[in-house]
Amino acid sequence: MLRTLAAALLAATAALALSPAQAADIKPAILFDNGGKFDKSFNEGVWNGAQAFSKATGVEVRDFEPQNDSQREQALRTFARRGNDPILAVGFSQASSVAAVAKDFPKTHFMIIDGVVDAPNVQSILFHEEQGSYLAGVMAAMASKTGKVGFVGGMDIPLIRRFACGYAQGAKSVNPKEQVFENMTGTTGAAWNDPVRGGELAKSQMEQGADVVFAAAGATGLGVYQAATDAGKLAIGVDSNQNYLHPGHMLTSMVKRVDIATQKAFTDAKAGTFTPGITVLGLKQGGVGVAIDQYNQSLVTPEMKARVEQAASDIKDGKVDVHDYMTDNKCPM
Repeated sequence: MLRTLAAALLAATAALALSPAQAADIKPAILFDNGGKFDKSFNEGVWNGAQAFSKATGVEVRDFEPQNDSQREQALRTFARRGNDPILAVGFSQASSVAAVAKDFPKTHFMIIDGVVDAPNVQSILFHEEQGSYLAGVMAAMASKTGKVGFVGGMDIPLIRRFACGYAQGAKSVNPKEQVFENMTGTTGAAWNDPVRGGELAKSQMEQGADVVFAAAGATGLGVYQAATDAGKLAIGVDSNQNYLHPGHMLTSMVKRVDIATQKAFTDAKAGTFTPGITVLGLKQGGVGVAIDQYNQSLVTPEMKARVEQAASDIKDGKVDVHDYMTDNKCPM
């Protein structure tokens, strides 16, 4: 599922046969989203991609973790004034700040993940989260013994409901009568970093019969995974591969390859091939998928693996059209 994007990255990296003197051509920087760069999920995936880029090129990547929303635009301006280029903003909530600063620094290259900014010096990187979540839903329904599964989202925004909708579609493709419980943690940025509340929501769903719970909630998901483990149930991680957190209780992780996207974006910028506009990464591009490794392989039956591989193939070929909640803010499930 990840070969296309990884192959593109390898090709771009191979083109960078540069001498040490050329290693300072760019001065990349990252402005992280709420939750911090070590959230074991979304932000950390970006950081891992940046670290891989630094290891491959010798180029240092600067970063900043805002403590409140007011620091975003200020941090972007500080990076730009100091000559950092390209500058990567992580998260949809940075869009307005990127738009304002990119206008004032037209020669600086900006990138944003999960947001869209229409400017000649901005690259917007999006993902088909609904496609990867569909596969997670297939696995959840096949693993469930109760016919009931759960979803805990972070901040209640259309992007997270895209995860939830894709997950429900996948579950119901296996069992049309599957019950899918859904809760969002909150309506502010604090919803990404509240593992206690995440655990409470997961417990409530499990008390109603859910025996598999998918969290798309940043660091809040850590509470979901712990609650599922404590109850002897299964959880599904998100963004980064989180299978290692609770081996034997993490059914899978819906990986959103922000790590590879970050590394490729910086690699392209260093090669002088920065491309403004919108880039969308789905199953076909290797941008999303589900993780199967040594930590969860005992939970994944051959039948489950075959069903997931078939679903992924059908989505890539257009035989299965996973509804995108963000197209009309509706979910057919």
